[in-house]
Amino acid sequence: MDNKTAEERVRRIFGDSAAAHQRFEALGTGQVVRAAEAMADALLTGHKVLSFGNGGSASDAEHLVAELVGRFETERRSLPGIALTADSSIVTAIGNDYGYDTVFARQVEGLGSPGDIAFGISTSGRSKNVEVALTIAKQRGLVTIAMTGRDGGRMGAEADIHLNVAEQSTPRIQEVHRTIMHAICSLIDRAVDSRTPPLS
Repeated sequence: MDNKTAEERVRRIFGDSAAAHQRFEALGTGQVVRAAEAMADALLTGHKVLSFGNGGSASDAEHLVAELVGRFETERRSLPGIALTADSSIVTAIGNDYGYDTVFARQVEGLGSPGDIAFGISTSGRSKNVEVALTIAKQRGLVTIAMTGRDGGRMGAEADIHLNVAEQSTPRIQEVHRTIMHAICSLIDRAVDSRTPPLS
């Protein structure tokens, strides 16, 4: 690949990513605010966020929790969050003993309480283990947030709050997912700083 062709490809990737962000911005900002309000309300009343996903979405789940427990843009108290992807002993034990479809649901059963947030991430909206965990979370009284791509699948249809990036390209979906998480964290920072949730 010559330099000119490579640069054209890079420009196309950046352009496609910007266009995907603009399409989501036109339709999805209200849902981002809803998700941030729900999470801030939970976190400021003694509840926690449980996040989970597979592959790149597992990385995003851990990234989200890192921003809560550590910090995002402002100095504020640590906020409680657990990434259900991060403990390899738990994930492999449940996968081995019960099957991979239950690796997150079993943790929701053990760690989730009514009023907590279950934040499931899937670029397809059809990750069975994420779907099962969100179903269990809703049955146990958790607030369910699904961050998806494509048409959102059953995950999106059944979640309390649906953050859908209606793109077909997995990399573009993941890029917008990361921006959505950063927007949510910015709004949560604001809520914690003001001590007066909700955010509106």
